[in-house]
Amino acid sequence: MKVLVIGGGAREHALCRSLSLDPEVTALHCAPGNAGTAEVAESHPVDALDGAAVARLATELGAELVVVGPEAPLVAGVADAVRDAGIPCFGPSKEAAELEGSKAFAKDVMAAANVPTARSYVCTTPQQIDDALDAFGPPYVVKDDGLAAGKGVVVTGDLAVARAHGLACGRVVIEEFLDGPEVSLFAITDGETVLPLQPAQDFKRALDGDEGPNTGGMGAYSPLPWADPKLVEEVLETVLQPTVDELRRRGTPFAGLLYAGLAITGRGVRVIEFNARFGDPETQVVLARLKTPLAGVLLAAAEGNLAAHPPLAWRDDAAVTVVVASHNYPDTPRTGDPIEGLDEVAAQDGPDAYVLHAGTRREGSATDAGTVVSAGGRVLSVTATGKDLTQARERAYTALGRIRLAGSQHRTDIARAAADAQEG
Repeated sequence: MKVLVIGGGAREHALCRSLSLDPEVTALHCAPGNAGTAEVAESHPVDALDGAAVARLATELGAELVVVGPEAPLVAGVADAVRDAGIPCFGPSKEAAELEGSKAFAKDVMAAANVPTARSYVCTTPQQIDDALDAFGPPYVVKDDGLAAGKGVVVTGDLAVARAHGLACGRVVIEEFLDGPEVSLFAITDGETVLPLQPAQDFKRALDGDEGPNTGGMGAYSPLPWADPKLVEEVLETVLQPTVDELRRRGTPFAGLLYAGLAITGRGVRVIEFNARFGDPETQVVLARLKTPLAGVLLAAAEGNLAAHPPLAWRDDAAVTVVVASHNYPDTPRTGDPIEGLDEVAAQDGPDAYVLHAGTRREGSATDAGTVVSAGGRVLSVTATGKDLTQARERAYTALGRIRLAGSQHRTDIARAAADAQEG
């Protein structure tokens, strides 16, 4: 199978890494990719938001499966363009991707499907914003209705901060605060059959102790030793399957990766948000534990044959990933700094620990190895597996300690509490 992955972050590197280990994959391409994906896949320049360009590239490469990684191309209809060219594509249609593209649309779908979620108001005027903030009180949860690269949500006890964010968004969803730990649960679906993956937990705040501003994610781990063993089954029955069924009923079937961000509250599971693609950085740890070859299950979903696919197999190992971010992230990051130590990780820590590239590029001519430099806010995801979370995080942080990037930042407490609880 010839596979083309669209995107250039750590999620796409994780996808490419798993696909490169699949014996069914005979050729692997990534567009536009990054310095890390280039080590396992052939890179191609492309505007990931241009459906015609992506479809043309897939046709030229003879791709038999296209996997669209990021949300923006999905909301732009790239998967539709690829399918229109007669090529199987893993990723929802433009209409179905509105589940992530619009918080208001997602709330409407959840209401129709009787999916448990936070009470909310959709606001478009300053008066509506003030009324909604007053109705719920602190802590305030204010969400940009559209795509915001994981940074469109403000959770704050400061009314002025909440109001300012709401006014800056134009159209905004304001909702009740959901207490309790958060869980990310992915599911692969062909629009009818829903195949849940293993749950993970990510860390949104920039600093240790869940302090600092919201980010796209600073680390993740899986499995969740503290979670109810029946959690996945419950979420499949009350959230994932009803949502997929409702979208099919509306004539906009969702085929691809459905991501449910969940809060485990005192009143039960509640949906915080839906995404229409693999999450970053949770993908890094979920795929590290997946034993089933990846290409076949993605193709089955793309072709509508998921019901016939065997159950997924999982490794018993735990996985932890820690994000290395640029100086000043999540504000405007500094880029262009050399990254050193990548070869040391590969030589001393593999295969139990490895580096997945996000915002990187390789500087230098085609005839020399060049230098890998930072090219974005989140630069690397240092990922490791182990017999339990303690070993996995020890391996991840040992590998991270070999990496040198001027001004970089990372959290030191990824999976610490869960590992301590697992040991205790």
